[in-house]
Amino acid sequence: MNKELIMNNLRSIPDWPIPGVNFRDVTTLFKDAATLNELSDTLYEMYKDAGITKVVGIESRGFIMGAILAVRLGAGFVLCRKPGKLPGKIVRESYQKEYGTDTIEIHEGSIDENDVVLIHDDILATGGTFAAACRLVKKFNPKKVSFNALIELVNEGFVGRDALPEDIDVKCLLQL
Repeated sequence: MNKELIMNNLRSIPDWPIPGVNFRDVTTLFKDAATLNELSDTLYEMYKDAGITKVVGIESRGFIMGAILAVRLGAGFVLCRKPGKLPGKIVRESYQKEYGTDTIEIHEGSIDENDVVLIHDDILATGGTFAAACRLVKKFNPKKVSFNALIELVNEGFVGRDALPEDIDVKCLLQL
């Protein structure tokens, strides 16, 4: 992985959305074709032999690389969305996050007991969203659940991995 390419295309926005937060804006990674290809190739190499049958992308930035990875792996893609965005019957999970309480939802029947699931998002910080996504996906009783994030924040006081179950394989491309 070309860490320098990725770091050169990652934007940091100080004091957003609240004072004291150094927001890592991954959207700048997607606008550069070389960086997007680097991310796609790196993620594919990480998971090409893992037997992934479904990739769950967490709203909204997890949709981008999650969908690309699903296509590359020949897997299905499942949307993990905020409330009120999915039509039909849903399964939901609520959780505490750094800015308050939130809920995520997945369509009923999107995952089954034969699936090997990779949950993908852009950033692992406090781990609240990932832990909730894990609980939500486990309601479907898949064979296995793994997590992936583009970036894990470790030097800014976050301990996101501590919020995740120990039986979950967690891989992040970069640690900042």
